[in-house]
Amino acid sequence: MFETIVSFLQDIVGGADRADGDVTEVRVAAVALCNQVMAADGQVTPEERAVVADLFKSRFGLEGARLNALLEAGDRAEKDAVDFFQFTTVLKRELSIERRNAFVGLLWDIVYADGEKTEVEDHVIWRIADLLGVEGRERVEQRIAAEKRARERRTLNS
Repeated sequence: MFETIVSFLQDIVGGADRADGDVTEVRVAAVALCNQVMAADGQVTPEERAVVADLFKSRFGLEGARLNALLEAGDRAEKDAVDFFQFTTVLKRELSIERRNAFVGLLWDIVYADGEKTEVEDHVIWRIADLLGVEGRERVEQRIAAEKRARERRTLNS
């Protein structure tokens, strides 16, 4: 599954990196939605932030100031947003359904990074998935797979 998420991140800009730098509309929309999921339960944990940073770092080779610029752009966009629609519209327009499904899996990985899922987080992902055109069954399958990955990570780290 991690390979699917990495594959999603590879396609987030249509395969190859665009010439317009590290902060693109699609990347910012993805980070903003990740931020909204992180904040859904009222607290953003270091583990959740690390998951987001690691995924964008590993795919785009972004480190230091470049990675921080993308994460900060996502933070600003998320703070200015009134809903999910402006971000999901970008992803739905630019990504295939397979990539949108993988993105929902990435969101579940963020939820399980701190070891627990709340009703609010579940609702936020349900709403984002719905706006992305991801079917309920796929959303649940992505949740189950992310929960399994989280258990495996905790076992390895024990």
